[in-house]
Amino acid sequence: MVNAYTLDSPFSIKGLTLRNRTVMAPMCQYSVEKKNGIATDWHYVHYVSRAVGGIGLIIVEMTDVEPDGRITDNCLGLWSDAHIPALKRIVDGAHEHGAKIGIQIAHAGRKAEDAAEPVAPSAIAFDEKYKTPRALTTEEVRAMVKKFGDAARRAIEAGFDTIELHGAHGYLIHQFHSPRTNKREDEYGQDLTRFGREVIQEVKKHMPEDMPLIFRISALEYAEDGYDLNDGIDLCRAYVEAGVDMLHISTGGEGAPSPSRFIKPEPGYQVHAAHTIKEAVGVPVIAVGLLEDPSVASSVLTEGKADLVAVARGLLRDPYWALHAIQATGGSIRDQVPEQYKRGF
Repeated sequence: MVNAYTLDSPFSIKGLTLRNRTVMAPMCQYSVEKKNGIATDWHYVHYVSRAVGGIGLIIVEMTDVEPDGRITDNCLGLWSDAHIPALKRIVDGAHEHGAKIGIQIAHAGRKAEDAAEPVAPSAIAFDEKYKTPRALTTEEVRAMVKKFGDAARRAIEAGFDTIELHGAHGYLIHQFHSPRTNKREDEYGQDLTRFGREVIQEVKKHMPEDMPLIFRISALEYAEDGYDLNDGIDLCRAYVEAGVDMLHISTGGEGAPSPSRFIKPEPGYQVHAAHTIKEAVGVPVIAVGLLEDPSVASSVLTEGKADLVAVARGLLRDPYWALHAIQATGGSIRDQVPEQYKRGF
């Protein structure tokens, strides 16, 4: 029997309980000042306004474990304890308005645009517009695993309710588990999931027992020689066995798409991958990908294809998307609208 849910129904996993099943997907704001990686007033207003707007779970944008791990120098960082206070302010603001909040920890690898010399599993450029990265030594890979753990410790000190590891869209963890980008001959090339599994295990050492770990993954690649959904299922199983509690299912992002493999972006275009992995792996999944139409988002849940629905660009346009979507699909927002705004609803 399919478990069917509605947008306004609560969701619990381990010690995390959400007021509804809506998620703000991580979206880079490129708004750090002075290249220091510290969150600004822009980030505070951006995230806390979505908490006011009724979202169940906010996932803060890709936040990087070292300065040269950022997509650009204007991206957030978690390589220093100096980053903690500004993030804690955001966490406290989100909590004040009823939302739970996580943070996506990552490293851009060969997609680090502003790094003087990007690093990656192998010295293969993303495309002709990107710099050719330097292949990490085995010792550097091991040190990188620890940097993820250190970032997780700081996230927990800032008060985040959950952590998401970014293993999608062609960033460093994805680069390690993709045969297209990992041509190593050491243990991190012999087992393509080893780096990701070690990062998971290192991060879990710092997390409270009841805090769930989320992993965002590209379930399939669009390049002609990329891995397919069956391979994606195997990757997800390996990461769940290593300690992941919930999967956030995306696709692609690893390179130039092949016309024969590319999935045209349209409402719900990634839901099939989310549902397939949910059925095969047996852990809760977050679906994402043009789900801002309330009827589309609702159907993902009522048809049992995912446990949560994440919206990205739709929440840039409408900070109150969650309240509007729940209201549009017949759900209750009575206890979720701030007292100051109730007459507007």
